[in-house]
Amino acid sequence: QVQLVESGGGSVQAGGSLRLSCAVSTEYAYYTMYVVAWFRQSLGTEREEVAVVYAATGTTSYAASVKGRFTLSQDSAKKTVTLQMNSLKPEDAAMYYCAAQRPSSGPWTEPASYNYWGQGTQVTVSS
Repeated sequence: QVQLVESGGGSVQAGGSLRLSCAVSTEYAYYTMYVVAWFRQSLGTEREEVAVVYAATGTTSYAASVKGRFTLSQDSAKKTVTLQMNSLKPEDAAMYYCAAQRPSSGPWTEPASYNYWGQGTQVTVSS
C-alpha cells in the first residue's frame, strides 16, 4: 500500500516560482520499485502528465510544455519527490496531483496506469 501527500501549492504571479512536494508513504524497499509522477488538471481539461521519476534510477522525463522550466527531483532517503516550478505561466494553473505506479503497470504518461494518487494541491498563476 502506498499513500501520497502533496504540499506546496499556492498562488503566484506569472514568472514566479513554486515548489511542490510529494511524500510517499511506503517501505523504502518498495519506494524504489515505483514510478512517481506529477499530473495536473484544470477545469474542463483532461489530466495530463507533467513530470515523472523512476525511483530506482532517478531517471526523469518531462512534458514538452514544462521542459526547461520545471525540475523534478527526489530524496530517496526521505521518500520525497519535489517539483520545482520556475517561470510559471497562467496556463500552468491547475490542480496538481502526485501519483505512483509500478513501472510495468502501463505507460508512464497515462493517468490510467497509476494505482495510487494524492489528494492534490492547487496552483494558481495570475497574469
